[in-house]
Amino acid sequence: MQKSLSLFSYPDDEGIKINNGRVGASLAPAVICQLLQKSKKDFWPSNVSFTDKGFLNTKDLNLKAKHDSAIKSASQLIKDYDYNIFIGGGHDYAYPDGIGFLDYYKNNKSNTEKPLILNIDAHLDVRPTDNGFNSGTPFYRLLSERKKEFEFWEIGIQKQCNTKEHWEWCLSQQGNIISNDELLLHSPSWSKYVLNKLNLDSVTGRPVYLSIDIDAFSSSYAMGCSQSWPLGLIPHEFFLFLNLLMKNSHVKLIGIYEVSPPLDQDNKTSNLAVQIIHHFAQALK
Repeated sequence: MQKSLSLFSYPDDEGIKINNGRVGASLAPAVICQLLQKSKKDFWPSNVSFTDKGFLNTKDLNLKAKHDSAIKSASQLIKDYDYNIFIGGGHDYAYPDGIGFLDYYKNNKSNTEKPLILNIDAHLDVRPTDNGFNSGTPFYRLLSERKKEFEFWEIGIQKQCNTKEHWEWCLSQQGNIISNDELLLHSPSWSKYVLNKLNLDSVTGRPVYLSIDIDAFSSSYAMGCSQSWPLGLIPHEFFLFLNLLMKNSHVKLIGIYEVSPPLDQDNKTSNLAVQIIHHFAQALK
């Protein structure tokens, strides 16, 4: 059966700047798309039709207006295509992508399973919005507004990147946290450990939105981001997890955020994003 896959990009890092992070992620979509075009397509699945839907127009818009526009674009693409890939830009765009995902399944009467949102990240990104939106607020917004509509898991979280207050707030909102320390205890086979935690064996075709902040990976592989750490995820283990996740659920969309080409070395981080896209597409065979 032919499957359709769209790619859409957010060339904007205003949310990172507001959050006092190092900017540069606005340039990621252009670099990643260029590297994707150069990559060999010989092993691209013949049953997957791929369409690059371009970039969000963010000119002369404030951050809220950008997010509102992103919600419209993401919602339409999620409706029109079987699978979707979204590229940031700042991780604040996980909010519009999440809204589009939740709205699709809320309106899809044939779906009987509770949607699952997974955040692969060093940060919880549950900062309050008292001072406005930024790259640290997407899951605070989603949980505050829509927590009854989805199950939420934070994976790869690093304790030195987060406050105890944010940690406890996430848990109080029925969020689940698997820290990087916990993954290390089960390395190199943490993929099966996490899949067991998610209890996907008991559910068939559960809809998933997989949000990937590239700073979850070790700086050895992903130095090109607003904040990187030596200890983090290793691509080999992540790809094992991605393959198992896609075999045991319906990963409707993935988002790849906060790749920052100006902070990268030899395009290593951008190429990691390209590899994630390829692995996602290959798993759709």
